[in-house]
Amino acid sequence: MADDAKTTFAEVKKLILEFSDERDWGPIHSPKNVSMALAAEAAELMEHFLWTDSAQSRALVDDPVKGPKIREELADVLIYALEFANRTGIDAAQAIKDKVRVNGIKYPVEKARGNSKKYDEL
Repeated sequence: MADDAKTTFAEVKKLILEFSDERDWGPIHSPKNVSMALAAEAAELMEHFLWTDSAQSRALVDDPVKGPKIREELADVLIYALEFANRTGIDAAQAIKDKVRVNGIKYPVEKARGNSKKYDEL
């Protein structure tokens, strides 16, 4: 059974690449096109939470009707993000590690804990 604890980025990226390559989508999966598809899917994910407050948005994830649709949209976002990494040669895991390190400098714990301000306002 695939799950976050047992599945690597490499396995998921390979699955996505094989799916795409079987359909000969490589020529149309340029960074521009994939990034635009990613943005569109992110908007579709956000649409589920439109006009809800924080508590309502949390409850929607577990809703028997909305929950599966939300998971599908999240999957689309992740698929396009990893397809972008596939098509550009970006090591997704390393990019995340690098960004978390940079964010750790921008958002030191002692200033950022419980604070939603942007790093240049802390």
